[in-house]
Amino acid sequence: MSNRIYPHPIIAREGWPILAGALIAVIVSWMLDLGIITFLFFVFLVFAFQFFRDPAREAPEDPRAVVSPVDGRVCKVEKCTNPETGEDAVKVSIFMNVFNVHSQKSPVAGVVEKVTYTPGLFVNADLDKASTENERNAVTVRMADGRRITFIQVAGLVARRIICYATIGQELARGERYGFIRFGSRVDVYLPADAEIVAQIGDKMTGVSSTIARL
Repeated sequence: MSNRIYPHPIIAREGWPILAGALIAVIVSWMLDLGIITFLFFVFLVFAFQFFRDPAREAPEDPRAVVSPVDGRVCKVEKCTNPETGEDAVKVSIFMNVFNVHSQKSPVAGVVEKVTYTPGLFVNADLDKASTENERNAVTVRMADGRRITFIQVAGLVARRIICYATIGQELARGERYGFIRFGSRVDVYLPADAEIVAQIGDKMTGVSSTIARL
C-alpha cells in the first residue's frame, strides 16, 4: 500500500463540465470567425486543462511517512490544538496557487471518524486567518494505532467550491483521492504532537510523493 498508484483519470472529473464548455465555446467562436474571442476561449481551455490535471503519484516506501495531500508551498508549521479533536498537535499548512494540482489525497491510512463542514469567508488562503475564518471542510482519520490526524480543505480568495467525497466510516488508504478545491486554496494538516516534522516553511510539496512528517 505504501507505493501503490491509485487509478484515476488524468484530468480530474470535477473539470470535465468546464472543459467541455470551453471546448464548445472555442469551436463555436471559431466557426463564427470571432477572432480575439476565439483566442481568449482557447487560452482559457489550455488553462483549464493544466488546472484540472490529476496525475497518478507514487508514495514513499517509508511506512511512517505522512504524505503531502496536495501540490503547493508550505506556508505554516506550528504547534497548536487540533480544532476537531482538542488534542495537542502540529499544523502543517500547504498553499496552492492556480498552477498547482488541486486534487486532494489522504496523507495517511485510516478510518474516517469525522467530517465537518464550516461556512465562512473567502479571504486569501495564504493568510493565517484563512484557517479560522474561511469556508472549510475537515476530515479526521483514526489510524490503526489509534492516533488521529485531521486535514482541512480551506477555500481561498477565488476558490468557492470545496468538494469532499470522504464519509464517516470509510477506510482511506494513504494517497487515496478524497476531494478537490477549485481555483486556489490551502490544506491544513493537524498531526500528533510527537510527529517528526520534515516539511519546512517555503518548501515545495508534490502531492503523495512528498513527505511532510514521520510518525
